[in-house]
Amino acid sequence: MIEQYVVDLREVDQTQVALVGGKAAHLGGLSRIDGIRVPAGFCVTTAAFRRIVAEGPAIGDLLDQLSRLSPDDREPIRALSAEVRQRIEGTAIPGDLAAAITRALAVLGERSAYAVRSSATAEDLPTASFAGQQDTYLNVLGPAAILAYVSRCWASLFTERAVTYRLRNGFDHRKVGMAVVVQQMVFPQSAGVLFTADPVSGNRKVATVDASFGLGEALVSGRVNPDVFTVREGVVVARAIAAKQVAVHALPGGGTQEVAIDPQRREQPALTDAQVVRLVRLGRRIEAQAGCPQDIEWCLVDDDFQIVQSRPITTLFPIPTARDQENHIYLSVGHQQMMTDPMRPLGLSMWQLTAMAPMHEAGGRLFVDATRMLASPSSRAGFLEMSGRTDPLTRDALETVLDRPGFVPALPDSGPGGPPVGAASAPIATDPAIVTQLIKRSEASIAALRHDIATLTGPALFDFLLEAFVEHKRDLGDPVSMQAIMAGMEATWWLNDRLGEWLGEKNAADTLTLSAPGNVTSEMGLALLDVADVIRPHPEVVAFLRGVEDDGFLDELPKVAGGTEARDAIEAYLDRYGMRCVGEIDITRPRWRERPATLLPVLLDNVANFAPGAAQRRFEQGRQDAEKKAQEVLVRLRALPDGEQKADETKRMIDRVRTFIGYREYPKYGIISRYFVYKQALLGEAERLVRANVLREREDAFYLTFQELHDVVRSNQVDDTLIEQRKDAFRSYQALTPPRVLTSDGEAITGAYRRDDVPAGALIGLPVSAGTIEGRARVILDLAQAHLEPGDILVTAHTDPSWTPLFVGIAGLVTEVGGLMTHGAVIAREYGLPAVVSVVDATRLISDGQRIRVHGSDGYVEILP
Repeated sequence: MIEQYVVDLREVDQTQVALVGGKAAHLGGLSRIDGIRVPAGFCVTTAAFRRIVAEGPAIGDLLDQLSRLSPDDREPIRALSAEVRQRIEGTAIPGDLAAAITRALAVLGERSAYAVRSSATAEDLPTASFAGQQDTYLNVLGPAAILAYVSRCWASLFTERAVTYRLRNGFDHRKVGMAVVVQQMVFPQSAGVLFTADPVSGNRKVATVDASFGLGEALVSGRVNPDVFTVREGVVVARAIAAKQVAVHALPGGGTQEVAIDPQRREQPALTDAQVVRLVRLGRRIEAQAGCPQDIEWCLVDDDFQIVQSRPITTLFPIPTARDQENHIYLSVGHQQMMTDPMRPLGLSMWQLTAMAPMHEAGGRLFVDATRMLASPSSRAGFLEMSGRTDPLTRDALETVLDRPGFVPALPDSGPGGPPVGAASAPIATDPAIVTQLIKRSEASIAALRHDIATLTGPALFDFLLEAFVEHKRDLGDPVSMQAIMAGMEATWWLNDRLGEWLGEKNAADTLTLSAPGNVTSEMGLALLDVADVIRPHPEVVAFLRGVEDDGFLDELPKVAGGTEARDAIEAYLDRYGMRCVGEIDITRPRWRERPATLLPVLLDNVANFAPGAAQRRFEQGRQDAEKKAQEVLVRLRALPDGEQKADETKRMIDRVRTFIGYREYPKYGIISRYFVYKQALLGEAERLVRANVLREREDAFYLTFQELHDVVRSNQVDDTLIEQRKDAFRSYQALTPPRVLTSDGEAITGAYRRDDVPAGALIGLPVSAGTIEGRARVILDLAQAHLEPGDILVTAHTDPSWTPLFVGIAGLVTEVGGLMTHGAVIAREYGLPAVVSVVDATRLISDGQRIRVHGSDGYVEILP
């Protein structure tokens, strides 16, 4: 086989990334677009790079050593990457390869100046951006210099930054190749960057142009503040002309230099408005060809634009697909479900099939289209009121969009609005038997599901599941269940509003709901304390559990003294709660039953930090505190004008909230219980497909939608390329942060707190559980890595019910995502933990180990000296 070492850029297209790298593939594609000018050049292919690596002394051994490192092994990465670079640059380019490069130079002109630029195979891809990680050399003169800089570009694949990025994002060093682009040099009057979408807000209808004098090197390296132009619908709508102090120009003998700009030119625009609009028009043409927003490097030569690079903007959050061209406002489902991580395709499709409302996927997350609710005046008011009560940031983001004239056209009211949000009553009696009956009905339905699904396989299983999803949604939409949930929420709001008005009490319901009966999530946290009570008397069990390294430990546990009792206690816990896990709304996430070792850090902390009987004492203390608070409130109310009436109304609402607020957590428990049954059945099918050599591994099924998996089961055929593409996309989605509110223009809106009643420097959030606590912040992003001491304050991104066992051992809670009625808030109130949620960037702004003060009644966090 004859290797192709050099190829003309005009012969390259997007299908040849493996041969020419991402940058060259993009440039080749650009050269084919009508009206787009690209400087002439050629590409030294990855075949040449692989030959150098193969012939270099022991480079392969060094790559093996690099692959075994962690991204945090900074010193070994520095040393090994430097050695790889040295060996590549020290390897002489073979004569036939050097001849191929010099022949290509002769065609373009040996005396011309060139730009020599890296083009890695994992560079400038839609799902990953390696921008700036490899090298570019400008104004290179002569074949010898060009050959030397080609070697430097090859070596730049192994800079510390590039190696660390690949380790962190799962790219194999051996599978990433380096090509090198050699292009005729352009000597522009102005240069810069065009973003065909706003890189900050994500708005796809807004383009921004950064421009400076001379070569673009001064701009991209940050040595000069550029002019910034904002363009919407073909019109420059904003411009900021900078005082440009310096420019980079080419030297006659090769290389570049930084020169001072004449003071009279510094504040002149680098482009006219007409040129900006023309440039954006070219950018839209490139964007249309590429199929996604682009980050484009351009040069202006004699009023003619030349494009020297274009790559996808990988930081933009994708937009849900719509069937029309109308404006839409999407709300994040993950912010309501306390799980903003990306979900795999099977998880997304299962949630969509079982949800009560249509949901739209983007970036591995789900969104609800709220446009119609916001378009009708009668529904809008209630919707905004509900949003404000649960998450003020979401309400503020929605109001930001609604304030824009014409974005959401007003629809005529279809009828009278519903009852005001937070009304004092709901059409259901305050009767604990209602909750008991609802739970019995749910348990019976899940038991029937387990029985009926047990023997089903193949297409019959999928047909059954589609029917089961109907039953699933019927249970979710049970009117009595919905009334019970709303009764608890509305009673909470009533108590907070009225007792605030009558007594000046702030968030009185927080104390009144302590140890409310029937909360399956708070019971889960207390139940793990009971498991700890079984384990604590057996030191050999404790020592054994501290040394566990895998999930098969339950089979080995009976071999130590006290192990049988410990195993039985853990098994009983898993029978009740083993379907739960972090990110449990994604059916593909491993459950506690599948990975029981996940619970051991929390369980062992419970053994060390609590005395026997802690669960019962804690629950009873909460119940007594709630009763004491109720009596205190009623006494104070009776002393007011119309006091007896106010006290009677309040007593009814206290009874109501304690009857129904615990049930708020049960429907989610029922959903996740069903999900585990579904998952076990689908994994059985996946295992059959592995045995039949259809799937390579069982978890590949997670990267297919439910319908796609159904089709694979029918046909015994699968598209392996699709699965690999889905895996790549999922990895890229992990780097994205989903917005609370997203518009159809792609604008991500986070909302803001409009408050001036907090100390300077405090982090503002939503108060969800009363009290003030000071302690050590423990910033924990992985439940399995949690090790807490008494008095610690948990700081994390979000907490779904699976985090509840951790709550029994903390003194307070701070999260980045959450609302008044989300799971973390409900359990914090039940456990009496001061809590502030929806604190933007809390895990970044608070360092692990810092002392902080959490103001759970006033909604802010102070970082203490």
